[in-house]
This record gives sequence, structure tokens and C-alpha cells, in this order.
Amino acid sequence: MTGAVVTERRRLGEAGPEVSAIGLGCMSLSGVYGTSDDEAGVGLIHRAIELGVDHFDSSDMYGWGQNEELLGRALKGRRNGILITSKFGQTRRPGGANGVDGSPAYIAQACEASLKQLGVDVIDLYYQHRVDPAVPVEDTVGAMARLVEQGKVRFLGLCEARPERIRRAYATHPIAAVQSEFSLLYREEATETRALTRDLGIAFVAYAPLGRSLLTGNIPDFANLAEGDTRGRHPRFAPQNFAKNRELVQRVEAIAEEKDCTPAQLVLAWLLAQGPDVIPIPGTKRIDRLEENLGALRIDLTAADIDRISATIPLGAAAGLRYPEGGMRGVYI
Repeated sequence: MTGAVVTERRRLGEAGPEVSAIGLGCMSLSGVYGTSDDEAGVGLIHRAIELGVDHFDSSDMYGWGQNEELLGRALKGRRNGILITSKFGQTRRPGGANGVDGSPAYIAQACEASLKQLGVDVIDLYYQHRVDPAVPVEDTVGAMARLVEQGKVRFLGLCEARPERIRRAYATHPIAAVQSEFSLLYREEATETRALTRDLGIAFVAYAPLGRSLLTGNIPDFANLAEGDTRGRHPRFAPQNFAKNRELVQRVEAIAEEKDCTPAQLVLAWLLAQGPDVIPIPGTKRIDRLEENLGALRIDLTAADIDRISATIPLGAAAGLRYPEGGMRGVYI
């Protein structure tokens, strides 16, 4: 991939900007899977731009502002042609689980903070990171729409929202993108949601497309996870689930060997083959992994290949919930 430019592009919703077929999820740069290194993060973002990536996904809760500041620093002088996305809605509760806030007053406050941290005048795509069930979605999206009117945001998105909530949101203001976990391992909710988003011309942005590393074949050393690495808390990695999931992934690895590619490249190519509405945003802290992931763009899959890959991990076959039980109460609502 050295020196290559990603030429395939996807449209972010019918009313949205064109973006690279594979974006970069920036959460990993904030110490979620171990310690963070801002200098290395800036270098990775610069390399991604060299390779043609123009879609960078952040949030105000990734490092509680640190991630937005890192992204803003990395994109200084490189803003032209770049899609900056960020999110609001999760609130910090020291010593406890995150809260949620979808109130109009909070949205205005959160947007101002993100603009400052990113060092920009406008956020291209602004998501509600988690649904606030205490606030009608019409009120939340109405406040987001006012940010568009004020020129502070260009396009709107929702994360982890059910189809009926998305439909209500879209009736209030056009939604350009919906973001949820979507991978070969976990795809039930994405499949249900895309039945609606495709009809409305909404892009589906797939986070955790590599199953939080499970689908890459690179298995974390659970006995020696770096400080801050949260994967040990995810049910998919629990001993009683991990063995079953590894058996499923080994089927993927066998096909990847046949195709002379890595498992990560195979599953990303499979995701891209689901339709032009799907935009995976794998995250990484390493340039070699970034280059590996973008190699998925070179892989051609036939219809028979796609069906065969789908059959390796049937719908609903993954062992373990997507999040710990408490976290599941805040997604797909």
C-alpha cells in the first residue's frame, strides 16, 4: 500500500459528502486498548491521509476531549477534503458508569466544546453518541438541526438507535448516517437497521468491524493486558465465550489463507461487499495495521465468496453480548 491512494469512495447518505470506502475510527488513539501516545496518533492520522483516508471518526468522550484535541492537531493545515465526525451525548460520572444527555441545552454546550477541542469552525458530521430515552428524539434532533442552521454542523447522525427512532429522527431533520457495531461476528441489529436506512438513503457506518480484534486472528494476551485495555470486560472475550468464538473465527482464517490475504482484510472486504451504504471505520494505533486494513480494498469477492464467508459465522452465532450487561442497556434503543 505504500504510496497508494484509496480511490474507491462511498456516499455518506444521499444528502451527504463522498468519503473514502474505509474510514478511521479514532477511539483506539485514546488509550481504550492500552496507553495512548499523542505523537504516534498524529503520525498515524497523517499516514492515513497519505493513503487516501478522508473520514475520521471521533467523540467528545474518547479521552474526554483528548481525542478531539489530538485529531484537531493532526488535521491542522490538512483540513481541506477531510470529513471530521464527532459525537455528543455521553456524560462523565467519575467512579461510575457514563450518563447520557440528549437535552437541547446540553447539545449546544457539547458542540461548542467539541468545536474548540477540534480547533474547527464546523463539524462535518455530528452524531448523538447514545440515545437518551428521557428526551424525545424529536427534541434532540431539533436541537441538532439548529446547529446546522447556525453553520456549526453540516450533517447529522445517530448511534445505536433502533429503526423506529431513526424514522422519527429523520422526519424531524434528514439523517446522513447511522452508526452501530457491524461485523461478521455481530450483525443482527445492523441487518435489521439497514432495512430502513437503505430505504431512506442513510449511510451505515460500521464501528468495531473487526470484532474488537477477534476477527483479525491477533489474540490479546488476557493475562497481561495493558493498563486501560477494556477488552477484558467484553463478554465475547470471557473464557466461556472466547473458545467458541475462536472456533468460528478459525473458519474465517482458513478462507483468508485461500485468498492470500489476512483475516482482517477478508472481513473488511466482506463488509464492503454488503452494499455501497456500508462504511467500515476500523480503529488502530499502528501504521502497519492501518495499511493492512486498507489492503481490503484490493480484494475482489464473488457472490459465492460472500455467501461462503457469511456462512462461517451464521447470524446470531457469536457467543457473548456485544457489551457487558450494563452497557447493553444503553445501546440499540
